[in-house]
Amino acid sequence: MELRTVCVFCGSRPGARPDFLEAARALGAELARRKLTLVYGGASVGLMGAVADAALAGGGRAVGVLPLSLQQRELGHAGLHELHLVNSMHERKALMAKRSDAFIALPGGFGTFDELFEIITWGQLGLHTKPIGLLDVGGYYQPLLAMLRRAVEDGFVPEAHAQPFAVSASPVELLERLQGGPTMKATEKWLRRTEET
Repeated sequence: MELRTVCVFCGSRPGARPDFLEAARALGAELARRKLTLVYGGASVGLMGAVADAALAGGGRAVGVLPLSLQQRELGHAGLHELHLVNSMHERKALMAKRSDAFIALPGGFGTFDELFEIITWGQLGLHTKPIGLLDVGGYYQPLLAMLRRAVEDGFVPEAHAQPFAVSASPVELLERLQGGPTMKATEKWLRRTEET
């Protein structure tokens, strides 16, 4: 599968550990090295700013999508090739998804979780077949993987979707795996109700 654009979901804060920032910079640099366009939330702060700065420093292309309310707080990155200003978070996520061939989640908070789970849900519903990856820095996403396993065991998630993404601590390895194609198996999500007797 040929990737041209990769959407990165990540924190607007740098996090408490230096390796989070290091991973964001390494991912941005690797995207640039592979001539892959970065699509992300458009901010200049936190891991978001770090991944964009590294991509740009490596000669890569970076596209941001930012709600007007955040731009009014002067959070927009001034050095991007494109900065799209939208009216809502919903528009932001939709445009990021439209512009991207694959998705990677770095560590982050509620916004990152929201973006990640929405794109997984869209894949589960068959709205896209784009690959999804987790850059699992310092085991940050291990509790999430355990929670998904619990959801499978308790009957809320099909076994085929127990891990709907590639997982690696290495940007190089993760991008290699995403270039291999979709990470979610096609399956019938909806089960027929058993008829009452």
